[in-house]
Amino acid sequence: MTITTATPPNAPGVGVTNLVFIGRSLRHTLRNVDALIMAIALPVLLMLMFVFIFGGAMETGGDYVDYVVPGIILLCAGYGSAQTAVDVAEDMTNGIVDRFRTMPIQSYAVLTGHVVASLARNLVATAIVVIVAFLLGFNTTAGPAEWCAAIGVIALYILAITWLYSAIGLAAKSTAAASGYGFILMFLPYLSSAFVPVDSMPSWLQWIAENQPITPVIETIRGLLTGTDIGNSAWWALGWCLLIILIAVGWGAWLFRRRTSR
Repeated sequence: MTITTATPPNAPGVGVTNLVFIGRSLRHTLRNVDALIMAIALPVLLMLMFVFIFGGAMETGGDYVDYVVPGIILLCAGYGSAQTAVDVAEDMTNGIVDRFRTMPIQSYAVLTGHVVASLARNLVATAIVVIVAFLLGFNTTAGPAEWCAAIGVIALYILAITWLYSAIGLAAKSTAAASGYGFILMFLPYLSSAFVPVDSMPSWLQWIAENQPITPVIETIRGLLTGTDIGNSAWWALGWCLLIILIAVGWGAWLFRRRTSR
């Protein structure tokens, strides 16, 4: 009697694995129509509210729609990225990651899929927000180079906050907890120069607004799109985003190993 053993299939490369998980997350995004609509509709509704209800009372030295658009863009990115925490928490609790670990693939790539899908989803939502802003009378002084630089800053910010939400999804014990933890980060734009100038805030709050990560990102985008003085905000924005990515990726890798080794 001859016993034959099955030859295990060759493990796919890292690039192929990442592409498969990116495709999986993109398909989940298209199927989750409610979350996609809310990621676009909420920032648009907030922009309409700020421009038409609060805009007349805001002293920003110009048209309020020109001032508020960079803040709405980051608010849109933050809201859309928050879904990543819920998606990651769902994967970690429904057993699918355990199934992936039985395959000859790098299961950590499931996080890369969520992050890239979030980047694509949020860039589309940002484009729609900008189109609505133009319909409301947004005036820009940016040329092609400034637009490319602004898109680069927005994409870097989306990557930073999405990796952070991904780590939060790993730290949470349930999807409800992931949603709650992520909700806290969505308040950061309100404590920055997104909607009102920092010097209009109480003195104790000005220090927080000037030194938190969102403000230099907003001032950089505002300067690129409307010609205001950027100063050293671009360097601070770059530094904050890279620091958040470094911490979030390291924290996420540690949490993933810890949860999958049990």
